[in-house]
Formats: sequence, structure tokens, C-alpha cells
Amino acid sequence: MRILMKVITIVGTRPELIRLSEIIKKLDRYMDHILVHTGQNFDYELNEIFFEELSIRKPDYFMNSKAETPFKQISHILEKTEEILLKEKPDAVLILGDTNSGLSAIVAKRLGIPVFHMEAGNRCYSDKVPEEINRRIIDSCSDILLPYTQRSREQLLMEGYHPSRIFVTGNPIAEIIRKNIEKVNHSKIHENLGIEKDEKYVLVTVHREENVDDPKLLAGICDTLLCIAHKHKVIVSTHPRTRKRLERIEIDSNDNLVFMKPFGFIDFLKLEMNAFCIITDSGTVQEEATILSVPCILMRTSTERPELLECGGVFMAGVNKDDILDSFNVIANSTERNECIPYDYQDDVSNKIVKILMRYKNV
Repeated sequence: MRILMKVITIVGTRPELIRLSEIIKKLDRYMDHILVHTGQNFDYELNEIFFEELSIRKPDYFMNSKAETPFKQISHILEKTEEILLKEKPDAVLILGDTNSGLSAIVAKRLGIPVFHMEAGNRCYSDKVPEEINRRIIDSCSDILLPYTQRSREQLLMEGYHPSRIFVTGNPIAEIIRKNIEKVNHSKIHENLGIEKDEKYVLVTVHREENVDDPKLLAGICDTLLCIAHKHKVIVSTHPRTRKRLERIEIDSNDNLVFMKPFGFIDFLKLEMNAFCIITDSGTVQEEATILSVPCILMRTSTERPELLECGGVFMAGVNKDDILDSFNVIANSTERNECIPYDYQDDVSNKIVKILMRYKNV
């Protein structure tokens, strides 16, 4: 007779690992917990180093779902998820976010296994964003919806989801930063990169499909960064996807524009913490920037995190050169850092998630 509730957590990308790191540890402690990694972005710099730095144990299953196209990848994830769920027969499946890995919720739903979805209700209202399609599918397959904010809860209610299925948990990223801040303070990444004390550098990440798959658009982003590099060192943490796309275009050389392999979680947080400005298309990075009170320029024309715009620390500039430079100049001419943090970015999210799972064993 099974005593502990059996929960399967499915992850596949760096942001999922970061946000779930404390939850994974608590599920291991209190439940019969199985960790599944789809291999969606399995590159050492993007994944394995995060297991080490965040003290996450190795997954029980690894799908190796790298593929030539998103559709082949999704097909592989669904097929392998079915095999694992039929074998393990869990009481629940926990999913976070809007990645292709999260589409494993479809399989769990079809097999009658309750799905708990963290980050439910996020919407950017643009079907040009692949993740927006994923969000709607995953929410529709979920039994318990776990939005980060009251705004996301209201969105779910407007879409017809019953309030008894919705629980606002807060955003886990603040808890993760707090848990790891001592390690961050001891990072030597500035010394390793030759960054001088009080040097005003700009930290950049760009990886989204809509930004890097179009060579013309990516070349335009690089041209914008070159303009900024005339006055400031620009450090680009280069996602493997972006690295491949950069090989197809010509970029003028500038010693101040440095393309680096992806940093580990601790080193990247240290770079964020001391950056003059962050330019990104990442959801997680703009959250981290806001919590660390670092000005952030968002290279997107829509966002599923409007609370960050309302706090005033994130400028949504899109990918147009003039718009990015205008936002950068506003930041450069500002004398104060924004210290507003959204109310729902709380410190005890991992405990909330575990308690909700325990309470709703029989959904």
C-alpha cells in the first residue's frame, strides 16, 4: 500500500530548474518524488552546471529530446512521457511554465493523472510567440492552476476556469535568489572577466525564436549592441541556439562587445547584480533584474509579466535599434535605481506548492 503521495516533476530548461530548485528538494523530503528531465535544452552550460550550483539531484529519467524541429521534439517528449507515466503511475504531475516540455501535460490529462501547473495564467496576447500557444494548451490540460500573481488569476477567471482550481502562489524567483545570495557574493566572475570595480558594463541575453531565427533581425540587434559598445563594455551570454545563428551573420569587431558561453547561475547573478543595465528577451532575467534593482531593457513587443513594467524597472523596447537606444539613454541619464518589487514575488513559494500538492491529492 502506497503511503506517500507519488509526484512526477517534469523539467527541460534552465528557467524551470532555477524556479523549481527549492521545490524539488522539498518534494524529495515529503513525497515519493520522481524527477524527469526532457533534455529540451541539455547543454552543460545551460543545465548540468545548474544541477551542481543549486544542489539539485540527478533526474530519475532523462529523455534526450533534442531534435531538428520543435515538432519532432514535442513528439518525442509526448511519447516518452507516456512511457514514464504508464510505468510509474503517479498521483500527480507538476509542471512549470510554457516550454515544449510542459506540453507533457497533454499526456497526463489523457491518462487521467492530475496536473498542477505553476506559472498558469501568464499571457502576452500574441500568438506569434510560441510559448503563448503552449501556455494556453498547458492551462487547459491542468487540474490545479498555480498562477504567480493576482493578475494572472484574474486572467484565468476571465477565460472561464473555476476559482476552486486556482491558487496564487507567488513567484519563486525571489526565494531562489535569497537562498543563493551568499554564493553569489563569493563569485569571482568579475576578476575572471577583467571587469574593474565600478565599471559600467551592460549584460545581454537574447535567445527567443522570434529574435534569433531571422538573420536580418539578429544582425540588427548586434548592430544596436555595437552602438552601445562604443561607450560601455557589453557582455553577451550566448545561448547555444543564438551561437549557431550568429555563425550565419557578419558582425563588426569591437573589443568592448564580448560574446561569452552561457554563465552558471551564480556567476550570472553576480554579473546581473553589478550591471549598469541589462538587455534581454528572457522572462527570468527581467524578473531577476527587477529584484536586484538593475534597469532592464526588454527586447520584445509583448510581455506576460506586466507587473514588471508597472514597477518601472523594465523598459519594453522591442528590437528596433532607435527604441532600444532611446531606452538605454533614459537609463544612462537617470540618477536613481528603481527599487520597486512586485508584491507577489515572495519568499515562501516552495512551501506553498508542497502544501497544495498534499492537500489536493485526490483532485
